[in-house]
Amino acid sequence: MFGKRYVSQLIDRSAENPDDRRRFLKTASATGLGLVGAGLLAGTAATSASASTDSTDSTAISDGAILNFALNLEYLEAEFYSYAVYGHGLPSSLTYGKGQRGPVEGGREVPFKSRSIRQFATEIARDEYEHVAFLRSALGGAAVARPEINIDTAFTAAATAAGLIKKGQTFNVYANEDNFLLGAFIFEDVGVTAYKGAAPLISNKTYLGAAAGILAVEAYHAANIRTVLYDRGLATDANAISAARNSLNGYINNDQGVTLNGQANIVPADANGLAFGRTPGQVLNIVYLTPNVANSGGFYPHGVNGQLHTSA
Repeated sequence: MFGKRYVSQLIDRSAENPDDRRRFLKTASATGLGLVGAGLLAGTAATSASASTDSTDSTAISDGAILNFALNLEYLEAEFYSYAVYGHGLPSSLTYGKGQRGPVEGGREVPFKSRSIRQFATEIARDEYEHVAFLRSALGGAAVARPEINIDTAFTAAATAAGLIKKGQTFNVYANEDNFLLGAFIFEDVGVTAYKGAAPLISNKTYLGAAAGILAVEAYHAANIRTVLYDRGLATDANAISAARNSLNGYINNDQGVTLNGQANIVPADANGLAFGRTPGQVLNIVYLTPNVANSGGFYPHGVNGQLHTSA
């Protein structure tokens, strides 16, 4: 179905280093992918090893590194929504991989009162679960493990920074629907900008198409959350969160609240009607909750796994 050159390129791009390629080939043979025969896999392994030896650009960011960066973010979103809807996190089978696997601190079911909000949350939870499963499948043996995730303390820190609560108070993101929606607002906008910023870095068209598909879903999620926040009169709190994100974003002030100039702002876009993007470093500034260069903090107490793990 696929040629040898295509498979070789696919494996090269899905792996962060030669060890990943070897693990991918071993997994492919064991699971019987049906794409190529054993002889072709062996030939591809030799080609990949040769290419990696001859390469002089050891600092290039591979597609695998970018997808793993996205997987770290999807772990966070999937855990957040899974706990909100079901009262438990991802199955352990979807959390193992390269790097240090960590626990999830915090998380509980939201006492939903609105049927529509529960349905929205349930649908988003399913999408995020599927994103994790899809990225892990695409990465194969190169997929990173779920890093340690902190929900309770990180949301309190974010709410304090936004001025939603006073220092010393606690923000329970699962206490009610309003808190849940404000918490979701933090994630969804960041997810959209992360995929938008990563898209130009992806060279494999298959992966680029997949990333575009996930970006579209995340944009639907973000618009849904922003609309509900506006309808429930939570624009002021959401705008405070946007301002806090902007303060972590670095020198570029491009975050937008749920209202702009007193009008609804469901789609944060530039003058050309285009969504803006963030670099991986800028994304990590927000999820680490620090405007400074760091390797951990906030929602990831010990950082994310993979090559891209330092904030800007």
